[in-house]
Amino acid sequence: MSDVVLKIEHLVKRFDDQTVLKDISLTVREGEVIVVVGPSGCGKSTLLRCINALEEIQGGKILLNGSSVSRESRNLSEIRQKIGMVFQSYELFPHLNVLDNIILAPTKVQKRSREEAKVEALALLSRVGLLEKANSFPRQLSGGQKQRVAIVRALCMHPEIMLFDEVTAALDPEMVREVLDVILGLAGQGKTMIIVTHEMQFARAVADRVIFLDEGVIKEEGEPDQFFDHPKTERAKEFLRTFTFERKHTHS
Repeated sequence: MSDVVLKIEHLVKRFDDQTVLKDISLTVREGEVIVVVGPSGCGKSTLLRCINALEEIQGGKILLNGSSVSRESRNLSEIRQKIGMVFQSYELFPHLNVLDNIILAPTKVQKRSREEAKVEALALLSRVGLLEKANSFPRQLSGGQKQRVAIVRALCMHPEIMLFDEVTAALDPEMVREVLDVILGLAGQGKTMIIVTHEMQFARAVADRVIFLDEGVIKEEGEPDQFFDHPKTERAKEFLRTFTFERKHTHS
């Protein structure tokens, strides 16, 4: 068995008096791709934000390769560097060109030489089909291009795990594919990833394991074929029916 990269034990997250995540336990092994699905508002994005210590947790623990990830961790900034996070909203600096957006953190935070970071950034841009955009500014890019730059920026930090939060939600349908292809490529290279998505066909194609989250708990988990073809719980069946209904309508 490959090594455990991330271990979540009995995680509890509350906002005021509302408990958003209730007793979540999850183990992610090296090279594994976990896809988290579930209805809007069920806590999927919050789960990712807790893993990255962007949210404080009220119970349980999160361990990245044995180190505790929490706001209290003395070496939190070091731990955070090992967790690549790609958001729905790209978060690129508008005043920096693509290349400078990518090499800012490797040079400032990890103190790597500009030359070394640049060589790697250009190689990664080439891999996602954006080499010719290295000197462009974010405003000159399409949504799909910005999202691919955001992925390259995260990869350039050499994270041990990548988190993707609804990265195609804000994109036009024809741009979705180019971003999903990049993520599929990363899965093929054995990157450890947790992906929150509404794209069910993509989830099925990329996942080693699907986690179905609802009302702050893991209602079901399993291999993609088993989850999509033979869901065990009534709630999962009901959730998946909404997607088959949409598909029928989009083709009519």
